[in-house]
Amino acid sequence: MKITKATFVVSNTDYKLCPTDERAEFAFIGRSNVGKSSLINMITGNKNLAKTSGRPGKTQLINHFLINEDWFLVDLPGYGYAKASKVQREKWERFIADYLTKREQLLNVFVLLDSRLEPQKIDIEFMNWCGEKELPFAMVFTKIDKLSSSALQKNLVKYKKEMLKYWEALPPVFTTSSESAFGKEKILNYIGQIIDNVKG
Repeated sequence: MKITKATFVVSNTDYKLCPTDERAEFAFIGRSNVGKSSLINMITGNKNLAKTSGRPGKTQLINHFLINEDWFLVDLPGYGYAKASKVQREKWERFIADYLTKREQLLNVFVLLDSRLEPQKIDIEFMNWCGEKELPFAMVFTKIDKLSSSALQKNLVKYKKEMLKYWEALPPVFTTSSESAFGKEKILNYIGQIIDNVKG
């Protein structure tokens, strides 16, 4: 799949106010500072689409981007942002959970994970929560250009081992670099396959 058009449509904090048409939606979420905005901009080929910031927690709304007039890429707030107030965090968690569990158009959640880090408790908990809610998701490792291939493999093995404590099989796994656009084609092809399967 090639992205020829990516347009911002709407931001809000209520899944009921999201676009009302039946187009498929693919959500991107991860811990604050995982490189989500950079990844979205890399995938869409538009470096100004999602707002990037050195300050974690920049995304505070559900953001819908219409791709190729065909499907929505949904940018969700990061979880685990320590500097936000407890009240603010709980508010985000509520509307994110509502969106993820009640949005019928949502076909897949891409969970972003920092490839430089060993398995993080908050990420494992979030993926297990997705499993409990029967939400299809894929693991997307970001920033692979920031570490050696042997260090990357070590962390991937650790994640696999950790995940298999809870799961019989791993979800799809992607490795990405926003700098080099590595992984872009595989993610877009995966989205394309899901859309084709739904359309039959």
